[in-house]
Amino acid sequence: MGDAEQTALESPVFCEGRYKPFGQMTVADARLRSEELGEAGGWGPLTKVAGVALAWRELAQEMKDSGAARVADLDPEVAFAFARRVWAVPPRGSLL
Repeated sequence: MGDAEQTALESPVFCEGRYKPFGQMTVADARLRSEELGEAGGWGPLTKVAGVALAWRELAQEMKDSGAARVADLDPEVAFAFARRVWAVPPRGSLL
C-alpha cells in the first residue's frame, strides 16, 4: 500500500458525533453517512452532496458484497477510489 492509500485510510471522517479514520468506517457507518448527506437535499448548490451521498451508499454495498467489516479490509485500490468519491480525500483544488 502506498502513502496516498495509507493517508486516505487515516483521513478523519465525521460520523455519529465524532471523527474516526476512514479506514475504520463500517458498513453501518457508510450507510449512516449516506443517509445524513442525502437528507441535505440534492438540488441547486447541494447537487454535489447528493453525489457524495450516493458514493457512501455504493461504498456500503461494496463492503457488504465483499464481506469487508471496515473500509481498511477492502482492496487498497478500491478503498482509495472510494476515499476520493466520498471526499475522505478532498477533491483536487478544494478548500475542504
